[in-house]
Amino acid sequence: MKTTKFSILPVVLAIVAGTLAPSSATFAAKHHDSKPAAHKKALAPSKKSAAAANALPPLEAQVALAANPPALPAKAWLLMDYDSGEVLASANADEPLPPASLTKMMTSYLVEQALRSGKLKPTDLVTVSQNAWCRGTSSESCMYLPLNSQATVIDLLRGIIVQSGNDASKAIAEHMAGSEAGFAKLMNAEAQRLGMTHTTFANPTGLPEPTHKSSALDLAILARAIIRDSADYYPIYAEREFKFNGIKQGNRNALLYTDPTVDGLKTGHTEEAGYCLVTSSKRNDMRLITVILNTHSAQARADHSRVLLGWGFGSFEKATPIQTSAVVAMAKVGFGKADTVAAGLGAPWMLTVPRGQQVQTSVELKPGLEAPVAKGAVIGKVIATSNGKPAGEAPLVAQAEVERSGFALRMWQHVAKLFGK
Repeated sequence: MKTTKFSILPVVLAIVAGTLAPSSATFAAKHHDSKPAAHKKALAPSKKSAAAANALPPLEAQVALAANPPALPAKAWLLMDYDSGEVLASANADEPLPPASLTKMMTSYLVEQALRSGKLKPTDLVTVSQNAWCRGTSSESCMYLPLNSQATVIDLLRGIIVQSGNDASKAIAEHMAGSEAGFAKLMNAEAQRLGMTHTTFANPTGLPEPTHKSSALDLAILARAIIRDSADYYPIYAEREFKFNGIKQGNRNALLYTDPTVDGLKTGHTEEAGYCLVTSSKRNDMRLITVILNTHSAQARADHSRVLLGWGFGSFEKATPIQTSAVVAMAKVGFGKADTVAAGLGAPWMLTVPRGQQVQTSVELKPGLEAPVAKGAVIGKVIATSNGKPAGEAPLVAQAEVERSGFALRMWQHVAKLFGK
């Protein structure tokens, strides 16, 4: 019988070699790998594990109007109630950060307002300049407008919102303001008007510039303005795809495919900005806006937004402190044909408050109110509190007209006032 001898030396050498060799991730980072593509794929870490390794630590809420807010691994995040504009929870909400393509929300907003005012028409043609033309590299998102071609304003708006086209953004900027720099001035003026106090725009695309920054709160304010002011064009933000020049591209907002209550707004990503997402979701009579800035992957920005929306809709509810038809108070009126006038709400008033909490109201009327008082004139306000904290306020208006009294009656009223009657 023949006996085969095995040597333990190769096994030992293999173990030592495996111990001393750098990991595939480290090796790939430091050296150029010239091995076949299949072998490279085997050595490379998965995208999911690489993204997880780059995740920031969970960022705790600094503001929260209900219990148990989530902690999210991002540089900034925020949840806003659309109706009131109140921040329900946030972390680093005022920190200026690179917004990447979230910038295009301001670009699209300016286009929408120009369409509303008649400065632009949907069928107006815009020429694609050398500067605006996208050369088809993988380093930026493009609508793929041909050089020196023309496209309608409405197609460019879809290219900006759905396809996040840098070429579309540049082309419309040049059309409206002559240059990207000129358009940036319009962007900053509008940001100032909206109260975006931590924002400076340098271009219409969001491509990196040292001074190009915005905050989570400012971007939520902008999203709220788009929803409020652009009703005719807001449905575009929910469109899942857009085809132009034979090229069909899908919307990068993953929540549009998985949550039917989400109807916008915009994604963004650069190496510096990380993965960003602004969303809006309406469930029953409540609409919430979320902002996620600089998280570690496209999946993460969608997941964090889902968590934030889930917490928001689960933790808050709508309350109607006072019915529109109710007389809230009787306001004293001087020198009028009537001594008092009923004060009530001029419009329906709804608040977003933590679930299960009672709402209390108090009234402040304008002192020294004198006739004439027009019906609908603001004569005070009603203030709501929940759990001892301010929950909102609404103007009180006169429910009837009070005419000024005649000369003789005014004289008598002056005398009565003088003697405290």
